[in-house]
Amino acid sequence: MIIKFLLPLVLLSGVLSAQAPFKNEQPVSPGRVLALDSAIVTHHEVTIKGVRVPYTATAGSIPLWDEDGKALAGVFYTYYEREDIKEKSGRPLVISFNGGPGTPSVWMEIGYTGPRLLNIDDEGYPVQPFGMRDNPNSILDVADIVYVDPVNTGFSRPVSKDVPASKFYGVNADIKYLAEWINTFVTRKGRWASPKFLIGESYGTTRVSGLALELQDAQWMYLNGVILVSPTELGIDRNGPLDAALKLPYFTATAWYHKKLPADLQQKDLNDVLPEVENFTINELIPALSKGGALDDAQRKSIAVKIARYSGITEQVVQENNLDVSFNLFWKQLLRDQGFTVGRLDSRYKGIDKRIAGESPDYNAELTAWLQAFTPAINIYLREELKYKTDLKYNMFGQVWPWDNTNNKTGENLRQAISQNPFLHLLVQSGYYDGACDYFNAKYSMWQLDPGGKLKNRLKWEGYRSGHMMYLRKDDLATATENLRTFIRESVPAKGQPAKY
Repeated sequence: MIIKFLLPLVLLSGVLSAQAPFKNEQPVSPGRVLALDSAIVTHHEVTIKGVRVPYTATAGSIPLWDEDGKALAGVFYTYYEREDIKEKSGRPLVISFNGGPGTPSVWMEIGYTGPRLLNIDDEGYPVQPFGMRDNPNSILDVADIVYVDPVNTGFSRPVSKDVPASKFYGVNADIKYLAEWINTFVTRKGRWASPKFLIGESYGTTRVSGLALELQDAQWMYLNGVILVSPTELGIDRNGPLDAALKLPYFTATAWYHKKLPADLQQKDLNDVLPEVENFTINELIPALSKGGALDDAQRKSIAVKIARYSGITEQVVQENNLDVSFNLFWKQLLRDQGFTVGRLDSRYKGIDKRIAGESPDYNAELTAWLQAFTPAINIYLREELKYKTDLKYNMFGQVWPWDNTNNKTGENLRQAISQNPFLHLLVQSGYYDGACDYFNAKYSMWQLDPGGKLKNRLKWEGYRSGHMMYLRKDDLATATENLRTFIRESVPAKGQPAKY
């Protein structure tokens, strides 16, 4: 009788805890309706860097309201809070987003920074049985973390189909409503005094770059750090010769990995090869492409030979494409002679197409592998370990289209936020084998954030020998999380230090 009586209240108020009088198998959200305001609390511990860390995990949702206080959606989150820290004012809080823009925060939560890690092999490939293990590299030792699923990703949902999609699905709408939600979350959890960090991956970097300024301007919330993992172009224009040229260093890294470079380059370490290619790209390729049809035959031949040398693609193919080999053609062409394609998000992965012929791969080999590993793991984890019982489908890719990409000024938003806030630091992390958000374009974006060179002591870029989700490779997971720890510690000022130039 208690269960039958309380269920309608759950749907209206949704406020729950792990101590609520429900049987273990009773859903938080019976049917496929989200409990708009819910919280299931469980207690755990993990050993990080040899130190036992007890923590509380809260899985739940917090409503998003309109200007009149009417609920528009429930935003699902998981929040990890270290239990043996009494004073929270100096304890950093990391607010984490992934991208898509239609994906939840599953990728970094159980692949990178969270206390639990999905089962994969040392290079990131799926293994069975699917499931979870402790993450000895989690950053929970130095910061509390909340993972946020934007509307229609994960378990997050609008309250009804009548809510206009324009409230959520666009560059600036996304930033605006998530800033409001973050304000509510920080207020509820009593974290206004904490040093705050945003971390975003892929499209999540567009999101957090815009949020850095929106939180300052609209919520009066100031950050200590922004972390961009595999960043997008952030609305920074690079059409024409720049767009054609900047991808070449990624081509080189991929060709090096697959042993497709000339012998003299192949025998060098990757970190010794890439500076040479970057120099060629900036000082020779961009000027040559800028000439277009005015480039004379001898110059065109010279540039084509070098592109072929650095990309593993034949000079003939380079010439046939006017010195501009597309990403799709590169992924199809590099291993065509072996009958394989290479992955878009991580070109260490190989795929097999129906036909060897063609100009683009049939599918993304790496994404298929990742979905195979992550989907069962997150469903097992949330429902069985964190006890969030629901019949809702966990959307690995939710319907957020059409997405309004107009007026994307997020790179400039981030620059303004850093300029206006002397405490704010930036860390950029890239995988050399990422062809969706390639590492050299990430460097270029960071350079353009600071055209005057006055902020460069607060901007840092790091590269790793893996792809879009560099943390799936065991060695890079250890290195990248340690770099996050260092960044967080160095971005928190000494007690009493003023924010001024």
